[in-house]
Amino acid sequence: MQEISNIAMGRAASVLANMLNVFIKLPVPKVNILEVGELQMALDYSVKEDSCSAVSQGFVGSGIAFEALLIFSDSSFPDMAELLGVTEEITRELETELLMDVSSVLVGTFMQAIGKQLNIDFSHSHPVLLGQHVKIKDIINAKRTTWKRTLAVEIVYEVENYQINCDLMLLFTEDSVATLENLLSFLAEDE
Repeated sequence: MQEISNIAMGRAASVLANMLNVFIKLPVPKVNILEVGELQMALDYSVKEDSCSAVSQGFVGSGIAFEALLIFSDSSFPDMAELLGVTEEITRELETELLMDVSSVLVGTFMQAIGKQLNIDFSHSHPVLLGQHVKIKDIINAKRTTWKRTLAVEIVYEVENYQINCDLMLLFTEDSVATLENLLSFLAEDE
């Protein structure tokens, strides 16, 4: 899963880098099975700012269901606006628009690459704004009833020379893990 995520992450970063004409720093994705409390600790560690904004989108296909959670540090908005050529004052509505635009590029490209590697056409819900200028624990608390134990894939994107960083987390349902492991074992055999 880490290798598949690494390839998909690279493709998404490439599209974003070409769109913004910047270099994207990419560490190796982290893959872990986490309880909801551990998920909050992992996010607290990776989202270093006091407040953040988040977009969520659900995906399902071939017995695999997961949520893509994209979390932006609130300090990213001025540089994000600059890179996207936005010159007007940054309002809450504009921040939402920037979040949705960048989320669409990162998550959409990432999911196409994952689907292609797994040979799955994922259906998806509309992206949903989980919160703006909130603490990470508020995002976790809002979703606590839907997340119990999850396979989490965490990818951190940073734009070089800009104050832009975001976390993309794929949170697979507990029921999906066995199906995903089975599918990945077939891919490992093919190599």
